[in-house]
Amino acid sequence: MEFVFAAFVAAMYACAAFLAVQLSAYVCKSIEPFDDGPEPGRPPTAWLIGGAAVVGAVLAYRGGMALPHLAFGAVLVSALVAAWYADVLTGIVPDWFTIGPIVLFLVVAAVTHDYVRITAALITAAPFAAAALISRGRGMGWGDVKLAALGGVALGWQPMIPFFASACLVAAAVALLRRRKHEPIAFAPYLAGAIGVALTVS
Repeated sequence: MEFVFAAFVAAMYACAAFLAVQLSAYVCKSIEPFDDGPEPGRPPTAWLIGGAAVVGAVLAYRGGMALPHLAFGAVLVSALVAAWYADVLTGIVPDWFTIGPIVLFLVVAAVTHDYVRITAALITAAPFAAAALISRGRGMGWGDVKLAALGGVALGWQPMIPFFASACLVAAAVALLRRRKHEPIAFAPYLAGAIGVALTVS
């Protein structure tokens, strides 16, 4: 029974990710990449949908999470997929995929009197905001800052700090391997991946 439920949730998460990809592709049609931004690439659509399915299966199998929590996870995963897709395609993370979910989670936090979530969003976003200010948006974009805030408000700052640190190290290593350490890269995939992994283990 647990396997069937996990498979069902995985399918639902895959469908949510598919819709997120379609929405992101639609939004990206009206976005003009910056001249000094990351070079546009081809988003790994199949991997994004498959990864979302794995996250859904893990969440369901780990403890048969209540439907509100599974819905919460689906919203978060959809936002991550859309942000990943948009950043790879255009080098920009639209506010639709960060501000919207952040507001939703802040409302939930306020209703449940979980005010620590607000602090968590500020804590996780602070170092990325500093990097964006110092680099004037070139080394670190403000879309990445909002994505970091989303991870904090959704999962808390304590589990996210080590995952975000790991994401930064992985991004730096990939840039070195590709010999692009002086070129801007799409950083949202690394942050989104960190949040996705944190969601499954926290």
